[in-house]
Amino acid sequence: MEMQSVDHALQSSPWEPGIFGLAVFGAVVLGLLGGLLFLSARLTPGRDSAVKQTPYECGLVPAGSARLRHPAGFYLVAMFFLLFDVEAVYIFSWAVAFDASPASFWRMAFFILMLLAGLAYVWRKGGLEWGLGKRG
Repeated sequence: MEMQSVDHALQSSPWEPGIFGLAVFGAVVLGLLGGLLFLSARLTPGRDSAVKQTPYECGLVPAGSARLRHPAGFYLVAMFFLLFDVEAVYIFSWAVAFDASPASFWRMAFFILMLLAGLAYVWRKGGLEWGLGKRG
């Protein structure tokens, strides 16, 4: 009788990360999500009324529409915030796991240069200007 090597035993271990475990986890999550959404839709009474559809304004009778148009500048600021927030998280995680190799430094330098090029493009196109000025 021949004994198996330790390496072969580790390859089939359920504790090793791999694509199969990720697929099973994803299937379980999607199944639970689908089940919860299905149960929520079936068990919740869907009785709409005019009172439920009105916006709540601190007990006052609503006057006018609750739908207000915001200038595009608000959305641009939100998009820039998300862009630079994700960029800051990426740079911070790079700094924490910094391996002091020249290749790592040049990759991050390239990333930052691409961000600066994007910022320069948006700035040149007038994306950072507030007001009714012409954008183009």
